[in-house]
Amino acid sequence: MKIGILKTGHAPDIVLDELGDYEVMFANLLDGHGFEFDAYNVVDGDFPSGPEAADGWLITGSKHGAYEDLPWIVPLEQLIRDIYADGRPLVGVCFGHQIIAQALGGTVEKFDGGWSVGVTEYEIEGTRLPLNAWHQDQVTKLPEGAQVVGSSAFCENAALIYGNRIYTIQPHPEFTATMVDRLIHHRGPGVVPEALLAEAAERLDQPTANAEIANRMATFLKRGA
Repeated sequence: MKIGILKTGHAPDIVLDELGDYEVMFANLLDGHGFEFDAYNVVDGDFPSGPEAADGWLITGSKHGAYEDLPWIVPLEQLIRDIYADGRPLVGVCFGHQIIAQALGGTVEKFDGGWSVGVTEYEIEGTRLPLNAWHQDQVTKLPEGAQVVGSSAFCENAALIYGNRIYTIQPHPEFTATMVDRLIHHRGPGVVPEALLAEAAERLDQPTANAEIANRMATFLKRGA
């Protein structure tokens, strides 16, 4: 089964040699599930021909906001609507979670409650799961047809499902402790409050439920097989 990865950003230069770009992180996360991957740098204007270019789709995280006036946002929103209409499974993570909601009629905003970073406890489909967060933006208004299946004390709409077609999640199951450490030291200073970065650093060694979310994502994607 071929999964098209729509890259809406690039990993920081500091981690490229060590961890690879986002498509590598997701390939590692979903390793063992029998997927093949094609990556499209939509952030750089590289788009697939349409929904038929892959059996299922995944939209990555990004340093950008879904509400920003960027030349690739509108065509990405149209591609999301096309994939949704076509019925192929679509998964979104962090920015992917947000841009899908926005494309389908929801609202994404910079949350006035600040940032969530590092290992954070979520309740997803009735199970408490620790996952790495790195975001300030949130989905604040749900699009029609979206059902909340996950939340945290900080993020009410942390995981959404749209029938059997779309599954999205705000935290980052593809982020390892190493990735979060690099973000804390190279992307966070001057952006995220120092106290939050220090707290996230203290939680780096806590286990996460990345593998469990990977299994849920894979199961969802295979609905299109």
